Amino acid sequence: MARRDSPNSSISASSQSATSITSGDSDIDWPFGARLDTLRHSEIRETAYEIFFMCCRFSPGFGSNKGVIAYVGSTGDVVEAPSSSTPTRPAVACRGGTGMMTVTSRVKTTLGLRAGRPPPMRTMNYSMGLTALAGESPYAFMPNSPGRITLPSFPNKAKRPMTSAEIMRRQMRITIQSDNMLKKILQRSFLGQNGRRAESFILPLELLRHIKPSEFSDNQEYHQWQRRQLKILEVGLLIHPSLPLDRLNTAALQFREILLHSKMKPVDTSKNSDIMHRLSNAVTALAWRNSNTVRGCHWADGFPVNVHLYLALLKSIFDMREENVVLDEVDELLELMKKTWPILRINRMTHNVCFTWVLFQQYVITGQLEPDLIRATLNLLVEVANDVKMQAMERDHNYAKALDGVITSMQGWAEKRLLDYHENFNKGNVENMGNILSLALATTKIVVENIPGMAAGNTPGLAERDAAAANRVEFYIQRSMRNAFTKMLETGAPGHIDSMIVEVDEDPGDILIQMAADVEALAVVERENFSPVLRHWCPAALGVALLTLQGCFGVIFKQYLAKVSSLSSNLVLVLQCAGKLEKQLMQMAADDSADYDDGGRSSVLRDMIPYEVDTIGAGLLKTWVDERLAVGRESVSRAKETENWMPKSKGEQFTESVIELIKLAKVTVNDFFQIPLMSAREEMVHDLADGLESIFQDYANFAASCGTRQSYLPVLPPLTRCNQDSRLTKLWNKAKPCTSGTDTQQVAVAGGGPVASTPAGGETRRPRPSTSRGTHRLYIRINTLHYLHHHIHLIDKSLSFFPRGGTSAQPGPSPALHHHHHQLYLNRRLTPATHFDLIRASIQVSIQRVSEVAAYRLIFSDSENSFYRGLYADDVAGCRIDNALSVLKQNLKHLLSVLTDRAQPPAMKEVMRATFQAFLMVLLAGGPDRAFVRSDYEIVMEDLRQLKKMFCASGEGFVPEDVVDREAEVVEGIVGLMSLPTERLIEDFTIAACESSSAAEDQRLLMPPTTGIWSRSDPNTVLRVICHRNDDTANNFLKKAFQLPKRR
Repeated sequence: MARRDSPNSSISASSQSATSITSGDSDIDWPFGARLDTLRHSEIRETAYEIFFMCCRFSPGFGSNKGVIAYVGSTGDVVEAPSSSTPTRPAVACRGGTGMMTVTSRVKTTLGLRAGRPPPMRTMNYSMGLTALAGESPYAFMPNSPGRITLPSFPNKAKRPMTSAEIMRRQMRITIQSDNMLKKILQRSFLGQNGRRAESFILPLELLRHIKPSEFSDNQEYHQWQRRQLKILEVGLLIHPSLPLDRLNTAALQFREILLHSKMKPVDTSKNSDIMHRLSNAVTALAWRNSNTVRGCHWADGFPVNVHLYLALLKSIFDMREENVVLDEVDELLELMKKTWPILRINRMTHNVCFTWVLFQQYVITGQLEPDLIRATLNLLVEVANDVKMQAMERDHNYAKALDGVITSMQGWAEKRLLDYHENFNKGNVENMGNILSLALATTKIVVENIPGMAAGNTPGLAERDAAAANRVEFYIQRSMRNAFTKMLETGAPGHIDSMIVEVDEDPGDILIQMAADVEALAVVERENFSPVLRHWCPAALGVALLTLQGCFGVIFKQYLAKVSSLSSNLVLVLQCAGKLEKQLMQMAADDSADYDDGGRSSVLRDMIPYEVDTIGAGLLKTWVDERLAVGRESVSRAKETENWMPKSKGEQFTESVIELIKLAKVTVNDFFQIPLMSAREEMVHDLADGLESIFQDYANFAASCGTRQSYLPVLPPLTRCNQDSRLTKLWNKAKPCTSGTDTQQVAVAGGGPVASTPAGGETRRPRPSTSRGTHRLYIRINTLHYLHHHIHLIDKSLSFFPRGGTSAQPGPSPALHHHHHQLYLNRRLTPATHFDLIRASIQVSIQRVSEVAAYRLIFSDSENSFYRGLYADDVAGCRIDNALSVLKQNLKHLLSVLTDRAQPPAMKEVMRATFQAFLMVLLAGGPDRAFVRSDYEIVMEDLRQLKKMFCASGEGFVPEDVVDREAEVVEGIVGLMSLPTERLIEDFTIAACESSSAAEDQRLLMPPTTGIWSRSDPNTVLRVICHRNDDTANNFLKKAFQLPKRR
């Protein structure tokens, strides 16, 4: 017998335990006193739904449109968003406001929540319902769950929007079986008692009376359900009663005895059961206890039980698929929740506090990703503040505890982040900082102005400062800056592993130098990320931050100066760094206060205690740098007049001009850092780097001025139709020898005479390299650019290294200092290069361009006869690629013998690309000498494999196999077109041409433009394959479609 699904358990009861408020990054304090530790979150949620269902039992479809509330106003009236003059609901065509229709939520509009997302997916099928889906998996309706079920679409079934009752049931994760059972029990309980108020019922007791064990799948499941009902009564009547309870109360003692008995096995709840009779009497006696101020039935209105239950209802307003989005049906749901107020003893002020907390808590536990939630919290806080002001005399004790807890928790959470906002915020989430700052200021204002006794104990800094927004923000800035500086001092700045705490054998000067740089970086982060936000409340926010930073560094700086007794290179560098830091901070403060009056500007600058670092020698050092740079420019000008890109001897791979230029730059850099003008050198190093970069750029442009690859590409012949050769012509072409790859005259590199294609005796002679002098000069240009790039990188490292390592300002340094400098020199290779990033990138582009030009010259000019002019000319089978590969192999050997190791890989890659381009031009733009039939595909593909194998061969300087395969993908795709029947080619061309020109079927095909970028899907490429197809079908198509002439 199959096991029945439990009708009285929630969808997620088996998998979801109590949700902790401290999940993720949501370390917020629980504001509502004691937690209900004996109850799981799912049990509280199910009980809350049962109360909600009972209170709304007389609301047909739960679709009432009366009294839509955003919050309850301070005057006691319901505050609604402005509505139109028409009494009907806008943009809602049915009760419930769900389904395919757009719901305009006045609550969301009032609170500043965006409406309309995510798209509604809430529809019910009349014939199917949700019973089967809800019973399939406990995760059926959970967002982002692997078991989540999307309702299937039945086009032939009528659908209707979900009612508010159905939405609430789904949001509360209650199954349809449980919902139907609850409905049946309530109808049975209220039979003949329609006039009886819901708050006069003790709902758990009624459920225990009417739900029998037979309605559950097994006894254990019934026991769990019964324990939940008893635990609810326990927390509502014994642990947190609304009225004080005497420990020796007879009913309480009797109820505790029954609770103890129920832990072992289920309590007999049959009609004639004695224990059920005693349970009913005890619970009724406890629930109907009255006082002078509190009368009626009280089983769920004790604090904080009532708040726990009401919060479980309020949390249902968030979309299950996207938890930081409020449902568009929130208006109706809130109105229905209002019906539970009498049972839970919730009033308008408590509702506003709880609603504020729910929005805030959801914002925190969802990762602070939805700013609308915190803005809605801020809007509700305005009304909470009004409640506190206007209803100060009417507040009861429970409301005061809830208010104090919520405000304190929100304020503590916000201030914890603001007092160390450098740790908690960054450029990506700085927008959240503004909202959280508004929250801290709003809660602080409520605490100070309206909750006596809380300010001194719960609000740090209020004892010495008033609660004005600007002063409070200044307090946050000072605390956070000190925390950031202390953390940097103890653990190192972000990006640095070493701690700032000085070790025994460590020079504190190096630490202080690094600290100065990190403080400057921290100030920049403050200016760019945080000050624009803080300025809205404190106009002098950046000035306060800079003043705090300057003072913190000043304390450490003075401690260092008090311990040194002699001038050293590190001391000079420390003074230099401190002076630079001081200037930066003062400049940032001056720039920030430019828009303020003179008094505010002078105040910040006056409060900064100067470090008294003197800067000297800027003019002398600048003159020296200008003279050295002038010598470098003169060297480049001389190279432009005399350089011919041919070394004096065959063994030299670079030009004399680049060697001279690099030598001059290295001497300049070394001499620059020997000058003891410390105060000016830090600024001048950038001028020196900029000047050297300009010289290097000028020389690199000169070396790269060698034309473009387009000058070596042959002109594409006009498109024609292949001739249908006669049988005699075919026999003649078959008998005619192929001349591919046998250049009658090949020019040697050194300028030798012509080389005979076939020597005497009929023996085939190995072809000599066909590389010309012009191509050889291009190789020298490539070597020169690589040499320049490599040594620029070394110079860049020197420029980046010396400001931290430094040299001694005193002659004759000690052996220990020599050893220290030697260690710094060994670590120079670890220093990141930063000054010449642009020029190095520019040289890389120049290397690629010159390599490309050299490759195209080698293939399309030097090897023209053996490749482009001879391959497949007149006869495909007789003029294959073997001879061309032999010449290419010799040319590549020559290339590798000339180029340096660094220059070989990119050059080889460009030669490969140029070779593939030439191969495609043979197939697609080979002129009247090339004609192919479908059977030629295997020959061409085999030649392509040999060509790829040439570049994939193992050895230094060759291209990796994966790179060759990637570059050959286009070629292989186009060669693959040759294997297709002519009819298929014509069909593919027609489709591609129509798609590219948007031509209708009845219009004439247009000649596709030649882009020069060959591709299997390019209509022009397919057309060229057809033009080189030697058969009647291609000939007739080309004649009819484009009137192409025959070849001559």
